[in-house]
Amino acid sequence: MTTSPPPTAALVDVVLPCLDEAEALPWVLARIPAGWRAIVVDNGSTDGSAEVASALGATVVREERRGFGAACHAGLLAATADLVCFCDCDASLDPSLLVPFVEEVRAGGADMVLGRRRPQGRGSWPAHARAGNLALSLLLRRRTGLTLRDLGPLRAVRRAPLLALGLTDRRSGYPLEMVVRAADAGWRVVEHDVPYLPRSGASKVTGTWRGTWQAVRDMSRVLRDTPPDRRERTATGGTR
Repeated sequence: MTTSPPPTAALVDVVLPCLDEAEALPWVLARIPAGWRAIVVDNGSTDGSAEVASALGATVVREERRGFGAACHAGLLAATADLVCFCDCDASLDPSLLVPFVEEVRAGGADMVLGRRRPQGRGSWPAHARAGNLALSLLLRRRTGLTLRDLGPLRAVRRAPLLALGLTDRRSGYPLEMVVRAADAGWRVVEHDVPYLPRSGASKVTGTWRGTWQAVRDMSRVLRDTPPDRRERTATGGTR
């Protein structure tokens, strides 16, 4: 169910997967660029996140199926703008940093732009989460040839080509599957450094060793289940 539809078409839609982020939402939503639409996907919050987001002018989508990928994809399906962005909803990343990402995609310099997280302050990126991310980056390089150093959630892409990639993961593997399928389709994927701040509240994915292990397991399954002979360069490729 979607509530709070925008009165006019948005220049860019920003998908914000959300699970109990009422405390962080005011900071995040205040940094959505003017003319852009925030799509907050409530994934079963019990702290009033949906109500806070709606009161602050965001479009709220409720996704009952738990999972980071389920929330992200529900937001993608609700998006209508040509360009769509993704950002965590925990105040660890500033969505205003997406402006140059969007301009790079719009200008044809890249098909997908990712934010490479650079930790700011103690506790912003636990050692176990960083180690898991590094291991996955190395596996991704071996699988696709992409030399990305991070698989962070801050990213910009065109909506229609992304939908055409047919992403199926609905758990922690969704961000990696997006990059793998984009690489197989011949997309130009680039990354730029962004500051990564200590998040508000406890992480639901990589805040613990168990959460990190689950994320790595989900993403490893994506690499295993997405064969390297999927080459749809002209069918779903990015801007040319």
